[in-house]
Amino acid sequence: MSLLLPALPEEVTMRRLIAAVVLSVLALGTTASCGGDDGGVVTDPKSTSKSADSKGGSKSKKPDADDGKAELGDTLSLKGLNSGTRLDATMEKFVASAESSNDFLKPAAGKKWVAARLKLVNKGGKTYQDAPSNGAQVTDKKGQGFHATVVEVTAGPSMSASLKLPPGDTARGWLVFEIPKSSVVVNVQWTPDSGFAPDTGQWKVS
Repeated sequence: MSLLLPALPEEVTMRRLIAAVVLSVLALGTTASCGGDDGGVVTDPKSTSKSADSKGGSKSKKPDADDGKAELGDTLSLKGLNSGTRLDATMEKFVASAESSNDFLKPAAGKKWVAARLKLVNKGGKTYQDAPSNGAQVTDKKGQGFHATVVEVTAGPSMSASLKLPPGDTARGWLVFEIPKSSVVVNVQWTPDSGFAPDTGQWKVS
């Protein structure tokens, strides 16, 4: 007797497929990746000269800004899943109310879109491949976390869904999140290798 399983949304199916691929890489690279450092949330900026505001402009940091807490415009150095993978990640801008670039595609009822622009520079010795939106998340004041969704917004081009970044090259694009209208985002997080890397970068938004 055959069982009929319900069809999965295309986005869920794609995420599961990407996760399966990444897990295969993890299995192959376990020996190279294990070095006694389990990684963690990285908030200590590599550079702290300027910070971007939620409207996309730049501003000097306040003298009383918390030391070691990355803000918009700060660069974090993050380890990837495989040995030798290193990325400079900068959360450049944040939009608290993002608008769709498609007249027929809108947030669900009671929801809104927010967007963050991520810049990546490959500091490793090999081409870095990823679907960066899989490793992105925002957290609101209630501590609720929300993962990225795949939509286009008027703020600018989305981050590539199939990134192949040679050593020394730069990639830049927007990550979009659907959250309740009442939510206020306080942090944006990004983890390399679709969320499987040991390091997670975190930037304060508000």
